[in-house]
Amino acid sequence: MLIFAVTGMGGIGKTALAVEAAHRACAEGWFPGGTLFVDLRGYDEDPVMADQAVLALLDALGVRDRDLPPTAERQYDVYRALLAERPDRMLLILDNASDPSQYLPLLPGTDRHRVLITSRDRPDSLPVRLIDLETLDPDDSVALVTRALQETDERDERAASEPDSLRELADLCGDLPLALQIAAGMLRRRRHRDIASLVAEIRDTGDAIAVLDQGSPGTDLYGRSLVLRPVLETSYRRLPDDQARLLRLLCLAPGAETGTEAIAALADLSGETVLSLLEELAAAHLVTTVRPNGGPGSAVRWRVHDLVRGFGAGVMAEDAALREEGEGARERVLGFYRQWADAANRRLRWLPGMEEPERFGDRAHALAWLDGERAGLVAAVGWAQEGRFADAAVRLAWSLREYLSWRRYFDDWIVVMELARDAARRAGNGLHEAIASDSLGFALREAGRVREAIDAHTRARDLLQAVGDRRREASTWNNLGTALWQVGRMEEAIDAIAHACELHQAAGNRHREASAWNNLGITLRRAGRVEEAIDAHTRARDLFQDAGDRHRQGKAWNNLGVALKQAGRVEEAVKAYGKSLEIQREFEDSYGEGGTLRNLAIAHEIARRPAEARAAYLQSADAYTRANAPAEAAEARARAVKLSEQPD
Repeated sequence: MLIFAVTGMGGIGKTALAVEAAHRACAEGWFPGGTLFVDLRGYDEDPVMADQAVLALLDALGVRDRDLPPTAERQYDVYRALLAERPDRMLLILDNASDPSQYLPLLPGTDRHRVLITSRDRPDSLPVRLIDLETLDPDDSVALVTRALQETDERDERAASEPDSLRELADLCGDLPLALQIAAGMLRRRRHRDIASLVAEIRDTGDAIAVLDQGSPGTDLYGRSLVLRPVLETSYRRLPDDQARLLRLLCLAPGAETGTEAIAALADLSGETVLSLLEELAAAHLVTTVRPNGGPGSAVRWRVHDLVRGFGAGVMAEDAALREEGEGARERVLGFYRQWADAANRRLRWLPGMEEPERFGDRAHALAWLDGERAGLVAAVGWAQEGRFADAAVRLAWSLREYLSWRRYFDDWIVVMELARDAARRAGNGLHEAIASDSLGFALREAGRVREAIDAHTRARDLLQAVGDRRREASTWNNLGTALWQVGRMEEAIDAIAHACELHQAAGNRHREASAWNNLGITLRRAGRVEEAIDAHTRARDLFQDAGDRHRQGKAWNNLGVALKQAGRVEEAVKAYGKSLEIQREFEDSYGEGGTLRNLAIAHEIARRPAEARAAYLQSADAYTRANAPAEAAEARARAVKLSEQPD
């Protein structure tokens, strides 16, 4: 390859890389003929065109004044002839090009020399070796600022003493070298202030670009501008209207990464049209593609750099018509998320006899879609704080409960339900507040915040009693009882869950009754009432089977096995675990599989079968690893190791 192009968004470090590479290459003797450099200023208001650039190149080659040919055509001829005559290889750097017309006439007419182009736009008109620059790795961002501070003053220990603040500052700068340089310059001038103060200033204003540009030193050691907004402004203003509109709207998308289908809804465009526009924006390095995860519902996703997102949102905020356009776009994407999250949720909760949900043919397809859109879905629920979107965002929150529970995303679950609860409270909707509070309690309990969970379930119960919703009240008693036994309040827990069983039975809801019996069995077992626990789990298993809920039937088999083991009926327990494992694997429930295998290992230990126990522990560790449960996986492996160290 004779031509190389370094591309990337403004401020990514293209020129710095090109210059550094040229220095190193010349030091290695790769270009004995030397280097020619011309800044084409392609993104300035008055870019350097090829006819101007060739004059600078001829001057560098010693052709000036009276020796300079009178016409541009003759000047190009002389320029190429001089390069052809040079026996030693040269490197030509054409920096900051925005259009092929700036550099195509400047290419050498010989294959002896090499050309390095830098541009924010990918040069598609030539066969070039493309070097696309991305933002820095977070560790490299931290190293950049640390070195900048210590090179100025070796006594500056702020980077070492404030690692968390420094990492947060790098994140606020989007790991963009230009932004990091500006931040480092500000810290050098604020030598008596800590890094946390700059982080707080950016957080308080919510506009990293404004803070950094206000504190920018203006230029660096090479006289290059150190200002963010003009860099982003010039890239944006060069876009055709349709691309500029899509970029603005994409900056309002709820998640950091967004699928093509959601962007089409956001922009109210066809999928094919929006895909073409996104590809153009990617060529201009204003959006980047994110590799799909390979699942059955996976697709290309698109990311906007945080600073570009902030800039685009600012452009929208400054114009009333654009603001209204943005609100319409947000409404469309929220509707899109609601429609398909509801369909995915119905697939996850589907039981035989129910109507088939649209789009998602099986659980794997629904989970893959939810996994891909998760960040956007959770962020969109945050719009519940705005009156215009509150109702739709709360309904979206309801559709995410099963998924977030299944994937064990407890932090997201808590955030989503807190938002839904607060929105319902503001609207004075006691029923919705109760539903959100009960689900919030479930998430808090799973996250280990059990006392907070008890408060949430109690609040939900009281609200449901006030509105007279006995069906939902029954479920809340069940959840409250589960939280109570987790803090050792066993008798209160047994009474609460038994009351739930009675309410569900009276309502004829066999599926929810099964859940209550399952929890009652766990509570009775922990209270030492093992035979009663066996009866409760057996009843739960049979009710789940009658309701067609095979997945929860598998969980009931596992709990029945635990109760049988505690009663000394170990071989019966092993058979129960086998039934549970068959179902957990059928549903690809890795966390449930890990727990059942761990229980099976314990049963084998009791039966003095160490080899079988060790194998089950290792399988348990593998399942927990797949479920992203590292603590449980480590414990299972440790138990396996301990068994292997024991004498036969």
